[in-house]
Amino acid sequence: MTPVPRDTPAPVTDYLDRQRWPVDEWRLSERIFDSSDLGRSETLFALGNGYLGMRGNVEEGRESFAHGTFINGFHETWSIQHAEEAYGFARVGQTIVNVPDAKVIRLYVDDEPLLLPVADLLDYDRTLDFRDGVLERTILWRTPAGKLVRIRTSRMVSFTQRHLAIMSFEVTMVDEAAPVTLSSQILNRQDGEDEYHVRAAAMGEGADPRKAERFDRRVLEPIWHADDETTGRMELGYRCAESRMTLAVAADHHLECVDPVQVSSHSEDDMAKIVYQVMAEPGRTIRLSKVVAYHTSRGVPPRELLDRCRRTLSRVAAEGIEAQRSDQRAWLDAFWARSDVEIAGQPALQQALRWNLFQVAQASARAEGAGIPAKGVTGSGYGGHYFWDTEVYVLPFLTYTSPMMARSALRFRYNMLPAARRRAADLSQRGALFPWRTISGEEASAYYAAGTAQYHIDADISYALSRYVDATGDTDFLMREAVDILVETARLFVDLGFWRSEGQGTFHIHGVTGPDEYTTVVNDNLFTNVMARFNLRRAARAVRELETTWPEAHTRMVNRLRLEEAEVVEWERAAEAMAIPYDEHLGIHPQDAHFLEREVWDLPRTPADKRPLLLHYHPLVIYRFQVLKQADVVAALYLQGDAFTLEQKQRDFEYYDPITTGDSTLSAVVQAILAAEVGYSSLAVRYFTEALYVDLADLHGNTSDGVHVASTGGVWSALVQGFGGFRDYSGEFSIDPRLPESWESLTYRLTIRGSRIRVAVSAGTVELTVEDGPGAKLSVRGKVVHVTSREPVVVPLDGQGPAQAGIPGPGPLEGVRRADGSRITATVPHP
Repeated sequence: MTPVPRDTPAPVTDYLDRQRWPVDEWRLSERIFDSSDLGRSETLFALGNGYLGMRGNVEEGRESFAHGTFINGFHETWSIQHAEEAYGFARVGQTIVNVPDAKVIRLYVDDEPLLLPVADLLDYDRTLDFRDGVLERTILWRTPAGKLVRIRTSRMVSFTQRHLAIMSFEVTMVDEAAPVTLSSQILNRQDGEDEYHVRAAAMGEGADPRKAERFDRRVLEPIWHADDETTGRMELGYRCAESRMTLAVAADHHLECVDPVQVSSHSEDDMAKIVYQVMAEPGRTIRLSKVVAYHTSRGVPPRELLDRCRRTLSRVAAEGIEAQRSDQRAWLDAFWARSDVEIAGQPALQQALRWNLFQVAQASARAEGAGIPAKGVTGSGYGGHYFWDTEVYVLPFLTYTSPMMARSALRFRYNMLPAARRRAADLSQRGALFPWRTISGEEASAYYAAGTAQYHIDADISYALSRYVDATGDTDFLMREAVDILVETARLFVDLGFWRSEGQGTFHIHGVTGPDEYTTVVNDNLFTNVMARFNLRRAARAVRELETTWPEAHTRMVNRLRLEEAEVVEWERAAEAMAIPYDEHLGIHPQDAHFLEREVWDLPRTPADKRPLLLHYHPLVIYRFQVLKQADVVAALYLQGDAFTLEQKQRDFEYYDPITTGDSTLSAVVQAILAAEVGYSSLAVRYFTEALYVDLADLHGNTSDGVHVASTGGVWSALVQGFGGFRDYSGEFSIDPRLPESWESLTYRLTIRGSRIRVAVSAGTVELTVEDGPGAKLSVRGKVVHVTSREPVVVPLDGQGPAQAGIPGPGPLEGVRRADGSRITATVPHP
């Protein structure tokens, strides 16, 4: 199949309006306030630490797309109502709860409120600094009476104290005296309405599976409220009506002011506030500091959680706010030292890249005991659920830069193993089946065809934990916990599949859905089979390793899991005989056994207002076509690249790229990696850039629901594994770069077996330098090199791999003949 040039959109020089969003390699700044896209800006300026997240709502609290404060894993449950019941359907839904909002600090001057959409703003700047993790805002406001007021605010969610957030609000009358009022509040906004009974824009009508479910009842039952104007403290405590999870939030205040102050406070079930009234003289700054603590539990009484909040606040009071800021900066200095990626001479890309990497830190740093939600803690999209996003798109970045964070996420999966065993039993299978989407560990996907049927989730988790163990040498985790996941998932796959006697016999897996949710419940999905083969081999290898190297751990594991030698032999046999679809005529790997029998969806002729397809066409319509929501076969080529030749990768990429819609934000990074590997360099840069700006430019129209965390993690993979050429196959580390011609150089870091290696790629060389630790062994373009702390290793390069000269990308499939002689046709379904 010969690639044909296709029309490609002119490259976008810049996705952002640089008058509003200036280029700064270490900051995201907004210089013009615009209320037309509040949902986007609330997400872009959200702060979090993996446990606690606060959307970037303005402090004054009135104008918003969706007010939001979220705790990872804190959720309400509800009964899933199926139109037609069937055995084994998911029964209980889980949705993240919008917890009481402590961001609110209202300002009144001459009793007039500051309302940004209508305010006369002479100066405005809001900046998120990736180096200190603080969101700051500076405003010069001319009041309706003509008085000038300078306002400075800051907000920080702590990386070092996971339950802590710190805010400040400064007001200075510039030219005239005026009465100034600051009203600091904690509001329970969970039901989608604010205290003015204005329904949030996020709660609009329409069916979009990417949004969270809405509740038609009260969720947070009030248990406690208190306020003390003398000490400046206010407290609220709640219990979820159905999940019975509990929460407490408390805030301390400290006012610095030389002018006379009157203080009052009030609290009730859904609100607590402290009000400071000042007759402010010009030039005298009023500074209010607000320190907030959140604690949650699966059932500890809220009053006990309030004790924990008080201890957190007391510790901060003793240590001081500046100490918290200093600790924050030190934490981020260490994060960037091991995680930063540098694209020389590309300041706009550098800014966007660091914003993306900062989002991964905000989603995962302190997620201890919980997973990493698809939206992190920046919004309620996807109900706060965990998917395969974590293992395939986020954990590679964490594994090679912050391995302890990766370990935490994997241990969360291990703790879900009992629920996964129960789910497998529900589906009449042995072993364990991890849920497609969940918070608690129980399956919460109501649509099984695009949910539960994605059995590849088991192999994705096994893949991620294998990469972690290989990269870190964490044999303790392997022996005590990871091996249990490997064994139980291998049991699932060997039980799910079946043997068919054809020659030596082949092993097949039917009735599954791969990553492409536009093609569901199929036989021999290539991605699933390839990943299941890996899972079976890795489980067998782990058992053999324990038996040989750690016999006592092996004995404990055998007794714990009641494992028999015959099972391991069966895994090895099934892996070797796994059916891998391949079409000799076209020279490609079909996505599944019957995929090539379908006709092609004509994407170029599909109206823009009909995208994404899932919002405009019935699933049955989509299922009848060769059309992909996201890369499927191409993802297998990436994750199991050592199982395919470069020629196979090129032919498969050329077939599937034209029929991949990109309706999923998970797709572009994988397409970028494979495009770079097989030589479509400009196309790879285009896909990478699209992934880089998915949220910053709101390319999918739903940034308002929260950050696409998988895409932000995938951006690192696109750089390091795509352009940087890094691969890890069974603990063998290699580098084969594909640096774009327009880039001067690319520098990234890898933490391997306790050593941090800096990799600098230029047009003619790869330079490896040990930044921390004794060093490592890697292969560069087939040459094994040992890099130590003594001196850098420089390896010359002969070019940047294959190049598809003069061809911007693969051409359309229409007219291609199948093996039976029929031609593939391309159409767009019409109502």
